[in-house]
Amino acid sequence: MSTSQDFNMPQSNDGRMLRLLASGWIFLLLLVLICIFTGLRPSQFASAYNMQQLAINAALILVLAAGQTYVIIAAGIDLSIGSVLVFCSVVSAQVMLALSGDSGTTFGTTSAGWGVILIGVFASIVTGILWGLLNGFLVSVAKIPALIVTLGTMGMALGGAQILSGGVDVRAMPELLVTEIGSGRLFGIPVLVLIAVVCVIVAGLVLRFTRFGLHVYAVGSNDEGARRSGIKVTQRMMTVYAISGAMAGIAAVMANARFATTTINGHAMDNLTTISAVVLGGTSLFGGSGGIFGTVIGVFIPIILLNGFVILGIPPFWQTVAMGAVLILAVWIDQLKRRLRKRG
Repeated sequence: MSTSQDFNMPQSNDGRMLRLLASGWIFLLLLVLICIFTGLRPSQFASAYNMQQLAINAALILVLAAGQTYVIIAAGIDLSIGSVLVFCSVVSAQVMLALSGDSGTTFGTTSAGWGVILIGVFASIVTGILWGLLNGFLVSVAKIPALIVTLGTMGMALGGAQILSGGVDVRAMPELLVTEIGSGRLFGIPVLVLIAVVCVIVAGLVLRFTRFGLHVYAVGSNDEGARRSGIKVTQRMMTVYAISGAMAGIAAVMANARFATTTINGHAMDNLTTISAVVLGGTSLFGGSGGIFGTVIGVFIPIILLNGFVILGIPPFWQTVAMGAVLILAVWIDQLKRRLRKRG
């Protein structure tokens, strides 16, 4: 999606058409998919129940992708986000289990109150921030490429989670967390969806309307130029990775609430899923442009594709083929936008 950071494009008719295509094609694709599946299976796809399930399925990825958007706009990458989620979920679950006084081998729900749950939430977010600060330090201070750093911490976080849990999921969660957050509703809207909406709105407003957000774009566009203009690039990069870690911590609590277990082996592809969503939404892998609104659209594309294919009886592995093609198209259009900017 286009942002305020985009440079002027050529003013010819061809240039304007290309700019329009590059800015809104993924949103049009989302609308086309919705129209197609609604037209073919209106009673199934367009039902209120299915819409709610789509939103719930997207909630956790939306929170993770919001943090990933910050990192990629700053010209970084975070491959560790799924493993950090797993580590945070184990820490949070074990803290809540210990404070509830139940045995570590307990299955099912515990009677822990909101005080214990809040401590577990705090532990999860702080743990995520610490992993993010480690990533940011190694990238911005030690000057190790982000791909290598986050690939390394991906393995460290997942291995650490398995060490803490003995390789076995923690299957004892506070009943209040599961019933009130995981499957609860507020004004008829799933609580998980409301949490995701709040995270996305706050992330979008901060990125779009604050000095910090402007600095993130500047660092992603030209870190040396940003440094010469007085921006504390090292501090900004560490903050960006800390935000990604915090989002992973929030998503960890959401995952624990939804599944009533830590799902240690259930988030292996979250890093690639979030990166794909961010790129599909128009954020450049080279940094400096993009936005949260585009990421939201990018998250829903694969979810709606998979849901629609299942409803139509199409083998779900075709969703992977379709997503691969759409992702390649998204990167090609990003390259086209960059060439048009240089020409302009």
